[in-house]
Amino acid sequence: MNSQGIYDYKQEYLTPKKTNMTLEEFLESDLEGYEYLNGELIPLAPTSVEHGYISVNLISLLHLHVRENQLGRVLSETGFRVGERLLIPDIAIISIDRLPDDLTKASPVPPDLAVEVVSPTDASSSIEEKAFAYLEAGTKLVWVLKPRSKTVTIYRSETDITTLTRNDTLSGEEVVEGFSCQVVELFE
Repeated sequence: MNSQGIYDYKQEYLTPKKTNMTLEEFLESDLEGYEYLNGELIPLAPTSVEHGYISVNLISLLHLHVRENQLGRVLSETGFRVGERLLIPDIAIISIDRLPDDLTKASPVPPDLAVEVVSPTDASSSIEEKAFAYLEAGTKLVWVLKPRSKTVTIYRSETDITTLTRNDTLSGEEVVEGFSCQVVELFE
């Protein structure tokens, strides 16, 4: 309960939990619904309907292109080792030659493309921090989709950041060669 006597779901369930597990132990565990950072389990909030349909819009477009061109695998809600973290992007692409041997566990390598769809419970600073963590670990491209503004922010490096609006075209650049779509398509 908060100070007004109202039950605070976010406070109760979304507060990071300290753990004695190392990152390696967490990667070997079967715990789901958490990201891992510095000895803390970060609970993932349930996503909204809006989040779901935006994710499916992009997954549908990416999957067709990636499969047709044999570029790798499109993954959803999959754990990736990102430096000393385990992160779970909403959507990811990993090239065929980087696919891990053991598909029953989180990936020991970061994705080539990581996509985060911003939820109302996400702090913009934590999304940006994740984007930079992906890049630092070797992810080549990060897309952050923002439902409220209907924009896509593209992170190529800490200094190469571009925001696209609904009238722009999103490109897979060298990471997802040949892929493009109108930004507006993602939010319809």
